[in-house]
Amino acid sequence: MKIRDFKLEVFFGKHEFTAPYLLTQSDCESMSIKDLLSYEEGAEKLFLNNSLGYTEVPGNSELRKVISKLYTTMKPENIIVHAGAQEPIFNFMNVLLAKEDHVICQFPIYQSLYEVANAIGCEISKWTIEQSDNGWVMDVNKLEQLIQPNTKLLVLNSPNNPTGYTLKKEEIEAIAEIARKHEFYIFCDEVYKGVELDGIKRPWFADHYEKAISLGVMSKAYGLAGLRIGWLATRDMNLIDKLIKMKHYTSICSSAPSEFLSIVALKHSDEILNRNVKIIEDNLKLAEDFFEKYPTLFEFNRPMAGSVAFIKMNITMAIEEFCDALVSDKGVLLLPSNIYSFKGQYFRMGFGRKNFAESLSKFEEYLIEKQYV
Repeated sequence: MKIRDFKLEVFFGKHEFTAPYLLTQSDCESMSIKDLLSYEEGAEKLFLNNSLGYTEVPGNSELRKVISKLYTTMKPENIIVHAGAQEPIFNFMNVLLAKEDHVICQFPIYQSLYEVANAIGCEISKWTIEQSDNGWVMDVNKLEQLIQPNTKLLVLNSPNNPTGYTLKKEEIEAIAEIARKHEFYIFCDEVYKGVELDGIKRPWFADHYEKAISLGVMSKAYGLAGLRIGWLATRDMNLIDKLIKMKHYTSICSSAPSEFLSIVALKHSDEILNRNVKIIEDNLKLAEDFFEKYPTLFEFNRPMAGSVAFIKMNITMAIEEFCDALVSDKGVLLLPSNIYSFKGQYFRMGFGRKNFAESLSKFEEYLIEKQYV
């Protein structure tokens, strides 16, 4: 398989660990191992006595049980644990798809969610999230127009990175009915599940459609990217069996310490998610005040859920050139829309980190210094 460079990772490889003001990060505020273990009495002692041997290929049985409780129809056997989110995306695409299958993919979206299928030889059609006067919208009617006789899969990301758009319950139901009618699979990246900002808890896609696969991970909503633990949930047991056999050729099994720490985190899911929602909401208030000061320069799309938003900037310079100059001159990192192969003058801003106010202040300093405002 020959696959194109992952633009986002190439970009972050240049800047993520050198730029002092990360204003674009997609994950929530992390914590130390000690802080995580403090959520549960006795966990630190158990962690230090945890075995460093191999773990079960589908994932630690207790971890799969805890994950299954996030859903309404899943049992532990419906869960398969992977390394982060990239491994399950790669493995699933290679298990399900074949050359010349047709895939419909929500857009803009995380590159691997269509790039792996593209490398397999699939035809890709983009179902675009559209800018409206009231923020981002999706037209479900346009989905049916994209369906072909060989459509095998619909790929979604809700809450969406980078726009913050989240499918409403009625949209989930409508999409599931369309998929059922045409008998194609749905893969839904739901890594921001749990940080809904409108207070509405929507169903996981795997709970809503028998041929749906839900992707979850400890990295984004939980802010525990260093654990490298993700999972897939589906009612399709034949698919689970194939994914287990595919995993024999990738990670084989996950890190035992990471699985233990993930169990602790998920047992205290509400506490951690509520902590991160508060950070996001506090930062969004700062962002709203900032963008209200400069209404002609920016068009702010407030996210419905998740920790990122896609913001339009009204400048004549190409947005990628602006972002390059910003990080070079001021050390402030924003992600330009060309990284998503998305046309338009947009950048991704992240609201999940505690140092957001400081980074935003440096961004404003730059705008003033360069006379954008």
